[in-house]
Amino acid sequence: MLLAGWAALSGCLPPSQATLDEEKEPHFLEGKSRVNSMDYAGAEDSFEKSLEANPKSASAHFELACLADQRESDPATAIYHYNHYLKLRPNGEKAERARTRIGACKQVLAKSVSLAPLTQGLQRESDQLVEENKRLKEELERWRSYYNAASSQSNHFASTLVVRPGQPGQTNKLAMEMDNPQAGQQRGPAHSVRSNPASNLTDLARAGDASSAARTHVVRPGETPAAIARRYGLRVDALMAANPGLDARHLQVGRGLNIPSP
Repeated sequence: MLLAGWAALSGCLPPSQATLDEEKEPHFLEGKSRVNSMDYAGAEDSFEKSLEANPKSASAHFELACLADQRESDPATAIYHYNHYLKLRPNGEKAERARTRIGACKQVLAKSVSLAPLTQGLQRESDQLVEENKRLKEELERWRSYYNAASSQSNHFASTLVVRPGQPGQTNKLAMEMDNPQAGQQRGPAHSVRSNPASNLTDLARAGDASSAARTHVVRPGETPAAIARRYGLRVDALMAANPGLDARHLQVGRGLNIPSP
């Protein structure tokens, strides 16, 4: 018996006989029992103890590989134990299955390594796009409110310059002043709007155009959107909103940028 045990440990027994002896080891039998009762953590502990009792137990390595492969989704550990099984039993009855599972586990590892950074990068890009979309919507609402307020003031001003016919028997003073501008000038500054409506409308239109005309800035080497916005007392997002399609990371030298009002 001592001779047989020494032969088993030294690997001199035939593979089938060595396998039978390994599977009779008490810790190995306990591990198989726990697998049958679905106590996989306990089974792993028992197979580890079986390896401590016999470091060359190919059967214990194979059982640990199967647990890591099928129950724990740990392909790296599974590959480790499958390889040890093949070293101990290169021509064993489970060798072909071990080689097949090693290839499958390597594919799982390759996917997890290559897709993880890509997934994280896509998530960051998605979060940035969501934030940018939110900011642009807020900017659009501000410009819409500004436009509505400006349109309302323009309509109110236009309504005050409508020429209304005089009462029966009276002369339309506005028409007379348009025919005789000097008459309106003699009435003083308080009546300057009515003294010459055509001239006043032209002057007001020019003033509106001058106030609403967008300033421009020519990009110089080394400038950034933040530096340009700071120079004109603007927020960076306001500058970007006024220049759709502008690439903040690659400003083109010599390009003209629209500078909105602060």
